Amino acid sequence: MNQTAAILELARRQHLLRAADVRELGCSPQLLIRLHQSGQLQRVARGLYSLPDADMTEHQTLLEVCQRVPKAVICLLSALQFHELGTQLPHEVWIALPEGTQKPAVDYPPLRIARMRGAAYSEGIEISTAHGTPIRVYSVAKTVADCFKFRNKIGLDVALEALKDAWRTRKLNMTDLAHFAQVNRVEQVMRLYLESIVS
Repeated sequence: MNQTAAILELARRQHLLRAADVRELGCSPQLLIRLHQSGQLQRVARGLYSLPDADMTEHQTLLEVCQRVPKAVICLLSALQFHELGTQLPHEVWIALPEGTQKPAVDYPPLRIARMRGAAYSEGIEISTAHGTPIRVYSVAKTVADCFKFRNKIGLDVALEALKDAWRTRKLNMTDLAHFAQVNRVEQVMRLYLESIVS
């Protein structure tokens, strides 16, 4: 199989391609540009390519962000939307990054960054695979706990809506929620609301 055929086959399997993916195949990343110029690939965003007839998933933007920002974890309003909780329709992609990480050089889509450290960043990450490309997103319990931690940024009403909706739709495990409330140091804040919801 020649390099062009290998790259196009990978694009069929993986949906989105980066230069790093092509290098792993042992091919020159310059081929991405040539394939784009010849119309065999389309440029989805800076450094990201796909087949021209590739069907776009409902999580296309999240896929692109996770490909372009390797340490990003989809969080807060974007994670609520991903898990189909609440009524939020964010116009930015909310991502968590470890404290001290440089701001990503991504002009589109617009990003909202939540800086987290230690277990607050590393725990509760789920990997959802769409078209062979991973989306790193926080679990429902971690997302609800994060909403209370960042209630001053997103609003207490959003955190309460997320908690109620997750409980009502049975997407929430109380043991996990208690764990992430402890990790985020919001047990006291959440206790009153939890008692009113589960009673």
